Amino acid sequence: MIALLVLSAVAAAPRAWAEPREPFHVVGNVYSVGSAEVTSFLIATPKGHVLIDGGFVESAPQIVRNIDKLGFKLEDVKVLVVSHAHFDHAGGLSELKRRTGAQVVASRADAEAMARGGKGDPQFGDAIPFAPVYADRIVQDGGVVRVGPTELVAHVTPGHTQGCTTWTTVQREEEQPLHVVFNCSVSVPDDYRLLGNPRYPRVVDDYERSFRTLRALPCDVLLGPHASFFQQDERRARMADGAPNPFVDPAACGAYLDRSEQAFRAHLEKERSAPPPAAPAAAPAQPSAAPSPPPVSASRLR
Repeated sequence: MIALLVLSAVAAAPRAWAEPREPFHVVGNVYSVGSAEVTSFLIATPKGHVLIDGGFVESAPQIVRNIDKLGFKLEDVKVLVVSHAHFDHAGGLSELKRRTGAQVVASRADAEAMARGGKGDPQFGDAIPFAPVYADRIVQDGGVVRVGPTELVAHVTPGHTQGCTTWTTVQREEEQPLHVVFNCSVSVPDDYRLLGNPRYPRVVDDYERSFRTLRALPCDVLLGPHASFFQQDERRARMADGAPNPFVDPAACGAYLDRSEQAFRAHLEKERSAPPPAAPAAAPAQPSAAPSPPPVSASRLR
């Protein structure tokens, strides 16, 4: 399903996660404007709009088209916020910032990663670069982004990245307040090194703290940077006039965290049980060409 991506060599390779999807209303003033698996959300207000995540670099024109299809104006997007600084969520931000003139808001650690264009990642090194984008505002844990009547609260939930940021807001539907959680991610890709990682020595503690933070958040609607995290397609298929909104599902929040924490602990145990790495081989007598970087699959980022 997922096409292998060798970033510098085959930048134009198709990525199934980036396949276009029609935009739709999710809940309150929240709209889905992203692609098949990599999401982007528009929060519309009378005083301007907020866009959460920019997808891949090729996602930017899709997002622009989807905003237009919904009848909103691109120039009314005033703020761009990001869940985390990986190329499948921050890759399109540079172009979107250029086209909207919007303020980019990010946590300090992920703002630094975005300014480096994803290079120097503590897990992937330089393997997943994207066009650098510079934050106009650094948000701390508990910081608030206000556009019109809408408030978005930043919760820094590191682990997946060092500045991974979960955003929360309260929306209303049928006069009922609903706590909407845009979860950053607490997934642990197969390639992640949790133990003895000199680039990110506190990663295990960060994951543990983030699980505690997320479990404490009130949550009626779970959304996230990947559609599969909250079964977007399945829930959308159940939407019908007059029926309860299938995205309003408080039980989904805890269930997602249960699955994610179980996977985190399984990954941790696998590392603990693994044999120690072999000693490095002696250097060859004659210099040889540097090995090609390993292929990077988008699926390894989820």
